[in-house]
Amino acid sequence: MRKYRLRTDLDRAAVGDYALPLGMLPVSLPAPEQGYTLTYELGDDADASHYVFHVVVSHDRLKRVAQDALDLMPEEVTPVLEVSSRDAYRSVDVFVAREGMPLERFLSVWREYEPILLEDASVGFGATAEEPMMEVFLDAWKGLSIHAPLAMRGRIERVLARHGLKEVLQTWPDSLERTEEPCTTQREVLAVEDDEDPDLDEILLQLREALDLELDVDPEENTDEQGRELGYVLWQAIALVEDRRRPGHGAYVFCWLTARNLAEVETLLMGRIETMSEWEFAGFYSVDRCTFDDRPEELNSLAPRRSKGEIHSINIDTW
Repeated sequence: MRKYRLRTDLDRAAVGDYALPLGMLPVSLPAPEQGYTLTYELGDDADASHYVFHVVVSHDRLKRVAQDALDLMPEEVTPVLEVSSRDAYRSVDVFVAREGMPLERFLSVWREYEPILLEDASVGFGATAEEPMMEVFLDAWKGLSIHAPLAMRGRIERVLARHGLKEVLQTWPDSLERTEEPCTTQREVLAVEDDEDPDLDEILLQLREALDLELDVDPEENTDEQGRELGYVLWQAIALVEDRRRPGHGAYVFCWLTARNLAEVETLLMGRIETMSEWEFAGFYSVDRCTFDDRPEELNSLAPRRSKGEIHSINIDTW
């Protein structure tokens, strides 16, 4: 596993006394009121009534607040990762652990990746729990959400008070939701100076492998964010393979294909890799749906409408 480094050439931006993560620059961003909002969520058949704390605090205080919030979680948790999506029909990719795990295992991974999680403005990370029903999640804007049972309200308020945080009417002004122009821009925070430095995609792959995370979509469905069925679309998939004859060597398999859903993508590409005697499938690096206009030049002759799943091109990049 290759170790990541953060850039050292970036100056941290701030609005008022609120320091931003390194990956975010203000454009027309007003300063928030630091503190937390508290919302009562009425329960239903699936979930009990609970409180939702949403904490907004300057970056120089965020690490300690987040750690204290995570320490409130029970002994077994389920990690959740959110990242800005490259998928043409989805804005956010959500990855969830296949099963619960000990809190200490989650915290060990949190500590290892904490610098990038606190600084990158495209990634959100946290965990949920069932007994009691809880969630602690750091979103891409580095707001900290705490979902907790009614009985835990006083305990959480005392934890936040230790950090000088009080309940406020609002943190970010409501006007942000009505702003049409972006009020911030993002920038890369990882130091990627040569082939030995992992990029964000590789870091996210490491996180997914460390916590056994999988994309939280139904592999048999293929819909957009409005729930509309898409049918056969163009996909770009990148798979990882290992060299059967040379341990420690492998390759990225870049594939363009048409498929009706994620399950068919996996079946087609894994089936093709099985025919390659020198390579053994090791996992998927990324799988994204693409618009027809996003196709590469090599697929210029591809028909815009297709009615069956098939692989159009494969390229292998060894390492």
